[in-house]
Amino acid sequence: MKTYTQAPIPFMGQKRRFLKDFKEALKLYPHDAIFVDLFGGSGLLSHTVKRHYPNATVIYNDFDGYRDRIKAIPKTNKLLADIRSIVADAPKDKKIGNEKRKLILDRVKKEKGFVDYVTLSSSLLFSMNYVTNYEDFSKATFYNVVKHSGYNAEGYLDGLDIVSCDYRKLFEQYRSHPNVVFMVDPPYLSTEAGTYKGYWKLSDYLNVLDVLNGGRYFYFTSNKSHIVELCNWISTRTGWENPFAGAVTTTASVTMNYSSSYTDIMINKK
Repeated sequence: MKTYTQAPIPFMGQKRRFLKDFKEALKLYPHDAIFVDLFGGSGLLSHTVKRHYPNATVIYNDFDGYRDRIKAIPKTNKLLADIRSIVADAPKDKKIGNEKRKLILDRVKKEKGFVDYVTLSSSLLFSMNYVTNYEDFSKATFYNVVKHSGYNAEGYLDGLDIVSCDYRKLFEQYRSHPNVVFMVDPPYLSTEAGTYKGYWKLSDYLNVLDVLNGGRYFYFTSNKSHIVELCNWISTRTGWENPFAGAVTTTASVTMNYSSSYTDIMINKK
C-alpha cells in the first residue's frame, strides 16, 4: 500500500513537516492502540498511524469534509485540465490577464454540484491563499501556477474509521478507554476555523486542553498561540496541573512567504 508523505490534495495546516518526528514518537505508543484524531483535517496524521501500525484502530474525524474533496478528484482534474489549456500560452508564475481570467471563471461557473475551490486556489491564487466559494473565487487575482498534472489519492483513507462530529462528542466516546491515544490539532488561535464557524478564541483553546488531562496524546499548536507559555504561567502561580508537564516538545519552522514565518509545535506525552 502506498504511504503518503503529504496530503494528496491541498490542505492548509497539514503536518507534513512533522512526519519524521511524529513517526519516531509513535514508537513510544502501543501498536494496537486506538488513535483518535479529534481534528482530522487532511487525515495525514491518521494515514501515517495506520501505515505504521496496521493493527491499530484509527478514528479520523473528518469535520472539514476532506473525503468529499477526495471523491471529487476526477471532476477536479478535468476542471484543472481545461484551465491548463486556457493558460497554456500565458507566462508561468505571472498574473493572468483579464481575457483568460474571464474564460476561467466562465468554465468554473459551468460546473454543477460540488467544486473544490481550495484545490483550485492552489493552482490560481498567490501562495497560501485559499477561497471556499465561487463568490470569493470570482473576486481573486489569478496567477498562472496551475499544477502540471492531476491529483491522485488512491488508498489514502484505506483502513481508517471515518466519522464527522464535534470533537467533544468523540472525546467523550473514547476518553475512558484504557488504550487510547488522542491526536489533537485544533484550528489556530484567532483564525478562521474552517467548518467550525467563526473564530477560535482563547477560551476555545483552553477548553480543548480538557482532552489532555491524564491521558496519552499528540498536541499541535504554534508559537502564535502562546498557549504553552500561558499554561506554564498559570501553573506556576495557581498550582493548576499543567497538562504539558512531563511532555516532549518538538518544533518546526514554517515559511509562509518572504516576509512571514512562524514555528509549529508538536507536544506528545505517553
